[in-house]
Amino acid sequence: MENASQWLDWAVELQALAQTGLEYGHDKYDLERYVRIREISAEMMSRQTGLPVERVTELFCNETGYQTPKLDTRAAIFQEGKILLVQESDGRWSLPGGWVDINVSVGENAVKEVKEEAGLDVVPRLVIALQDRNRRNHSRSAYGICKVFVLCDLLGGSFQPNLETLDSGYFALDSLPELSVEKTTAEQIQMCFDALRAEHWQTLLD
Repeated sequence: MENASQWLDWAVELQALAQTGLEYGHDKYDLERYVRIREISAEMMSRQTGLPVERVTELFCNETGYQTPKLDTRAAIFQEGKILLVQESDGRWSLPGGWVDINVSVGENAVKEVKEEAGLDVVPRLVIALQDRNRRNHSRSAYGICKVFVLCDLLGGSFQPNLETLDSGYFALDSLPELSVEKTTAEQIQMCFDALRAEHWQTLLD
């Protein structure tokens, strides 16, 4: 497993170097080399993941410009000492959240995702943590991802049927359901409980 993880790390780094070279390079021969490096990175990723090279290229080599991490918000909402989780389409559970849209702020995105996935109206109170997803969550992502955990205050609302989640519910720390660990781990939920209980919480930073 460690060996496969190392190969994926190399593939991700090669892709980022190639993308940067294609953005800032000028010499036509260098540009050809960067294109080939990108192809090699896709082939490496394909070999390690089992996905066809064409699919990997579509997902992994589809951006331009300097490569930076994507942003993912996760909202922590509490009621009577329990934390809100939403049920994903595969039956597992996670904190409500998702990719930050291009036209909204991090706080606005947290509010939007909670409304879409849980039907609730919330107000963001503080940033609990900024975490590197590939260090904290299961399964290696081809992208760098910064996860932003936001403690939110509940205003009202109720779960509504939607295209993203099957259900929502509040859970005690010692009775968590099966988690979608690619999105939310038990350690991350523990961190959210710690932030709620702290008199003065200091944002954690990877």
